[in-house]
Amino acid sequence: MLTKLSSIRYYTNILGKSRSSFSLSDTFNIRSYSKIISIEQCNLVASLSTLSSSSSPLSPINDSHPQQQQQQQQQSQGDEEAEKEKQRKRQKKFTKYTLLGMLITFSGSALYAFFTWGAPKRDEDGNVIPDEFSELPFVIQYASRAWNTLTHYEKIIKEPSRELLLPPPLPHPYYQPPYTLVLEMTGVLVNPEWTYKTGWRFKKRPMVDYFLHKLATSTNFEIVIYTHEQGMTAFPLLNSLDPNGYIMYRLFRDSTRYEDGIHIKDLNRLNRDLKKVIHIDWDSKTCQLNRDNCLTLPKWKGKTDDRTLYDLADFLMAIANEKVDDVRDVIRYYTQFDNPLEVFRENQRKLAEQEKEKEAQKQQNAPVYKSFLMNVLKSK
Repeated sequence: MLTKLSSIRYYTNILGKSRSSFSLSDTFNIRSYSKIISIEQCNLVASLSTLSSSSSPLSPINDSHPQQQQQQQQQSQGDEEAEKEKQRKRQKKFTKYTLLGMLITFSGSALYAFFTWGAPKRDEDGNVIPDEFSELPFVIQYASRAWNTLTHYEKIIKEPSRELLLPPPLPHPYYQPPYTLVLEMTGVLVNPEWTYKTGWRFKKRPMVDYFLHKLATSTNFEIVIYTHEQGMTAFPLLNSLDPNGYIMYRLFRDSTRYEDGIHIKDLNRLNRDLKKVIHIDWDSKTCQLNRDNCLTLPKWKGKTDDRTLYDLADFLMAIANEKVDDVRDVIRYYTQFDNPLEVFRENQRKLAEQEKEKEAQKQQNAPVYKSFLMNVLKSK
């Protein structure tokens, strides 16, 4: 547009010259220039009319543009609503088929259990073996046998895997330690930890090696691991934790009693005299059947400066050295405190002070000749 205006100005300047200054060639050019100017003027007018028509607020094209946008928005909203409605229908249909499949599966399982578990047992010749349900009507006797089988499987899951968890004590002339020490593994000897680098790993508690070595070599304790962990998880851990074989027996989750989401450790099934059984755990709920045998300690959570096992070894050795006839009396006394081992350390300190005072009194009340003799012997 600017180029056209410049051309018209140029040609107008030429026409603005005086006639006397025009030559013949100028006359010829003027005629050509006049035609060019008229053509350029026509093009300029057409361009201006096009611009004015396109920019005019009264133009029908401009009026139709917002309407088209509104129609497009309404159409897109309608498409979204239709898509959502289709998705809701698909989800409703999927839920319906899922519930129907679950109903069919449950019904089929119930029928299978009814006819499989409810059928009477047969001998080798295929004859029916009579039982307590044989005289009942068909449906009732099948349902009773199926229910009896179901409760049997439930009992297998909840009850320990066997009636007696440990073999009988060693007979004479073999040596049987006088006390049985039952230990939980997780939270007492090891602690599970997770990191981005290594994933799940079990951290060994400080003084574990000292603890096991001191108690096992004292020949006073039969060490038993009784844990709620699965055997496939705990067995390799115990192999690395106890390379010297200080732990005599290992009991896992299948040896516990499952009630209300808790794996309870039944010490009555250990086949040992409960007067000589000491159970060390951090969860009092797991030893609710034999609370007088359970010494509950705070759970170890991975602190590296922990010395609980060192104090626990001294506590257990004190029981063995005193040859306590019924350990439940000692445990019953210390379980009334939040930290039994701390109370035990304080009692040991007081006992040591009393022993020193007694020793000092003996030396003061001793005869002169005895002190003189002892001095002579010491001087030699």
